[in-house]
Amino acid sequence: MPDRDVIELLGVRAKGYHGVLDFERRDGQDFVVDVLMGTDLSRAGASDDLADTVSYAEIAAAVVARIEGEPLDLIEALAERIAGDVLLRPEIGDVEVVVHKPQAPVGVPFGDVRVRMRRTRRSAVVVALGSNLGDSTQTLHDAVDALRAHVDLTAVSRTYATDPVGGPEQPDYVNAVAVGTTSLTPWALLTALHGIESGHGRTREVRWGPRTLDLDLVTYGTTGGADETRLVAPVLTVPHPRAHERAFVLVPWLDADPDARLRVDGEVRAVAELVTALDTTGVRAVDGR
Repeated sequence: MPDRDVIELLGVRAKGYHGVLDFERRDGQDFVVDVLMGTDLSRAGASDDLADTVSYAEIAAAVVARIEGEPLDLIEALAERIAGDVLLRPEIGDVEVVVHKPQAPVGVPFGDVRVRMRRTRRSAVVVALGSNLGDSTQTLHDAVDALRAHVDLTAVSRTYATDPVGGPEQPDYVNAVAVGTTSLTPWALLTALHGIESGHGRTREVRWGPRTLDLDLVTYGTTGGADETRLVAPVLTVPHPRAHERAFVLVPWLDADPDARLRVDGEVRAVAELVTALDTTGVRAVDGR
């Protein structure tokens, strides 16, 4: 597994009806599952708060539900489904699943039969970029290059000059949106975004004030899909709670992904539809990339 913190849930046992032989489907047998979850435990270690870690009980219940659920021919298929269930948790970046079938009809004396499967999260992400200090266009181009170390980018919008919204009097912004996939958890990606901002001299002194670089995580996971992540936490809320109000986010996003969707008040909406309700006169394309 990657070099990160790991939670190990070992020896989850339940009766299932998996196998290709008639008696396996009729009588069932015990299956034992180990789950090793790659995650970032630094927040939980610092806060001592249950909300900042993975619920072992929920993972165990999901494993048992799969074992006791729909019969499958192969334990390989069982392991794949368990891995998929585990990776739906946004806290978990990668997983190793071991499924043991100690009563397998092998025909000779044996100690155990097991399959070991490793899977890594690949989640769709949308990141909004903005700057209005220094050479903002170059800053955004540099930020996109830095972002590639953490996100496999599939599309980057043109850059847009935009009028400032709120805050003190300040220069116009340059904005863009990047779309891609990542293996990072939402919190790990947020940390990476803050690192890129800091590398460009970003400080957080005045809300909505001028800044050298601003990177916002707009969505994580496929909006409306099984892997869509919806979080409300002190340091991170996704989808971004104000993205639907911001032409300087939606216009570049639509440029990068004409089929983009965003959840607003619990409803999945097309970004193309949301844009029509906004004043976009202050958002002007300035170049391509």
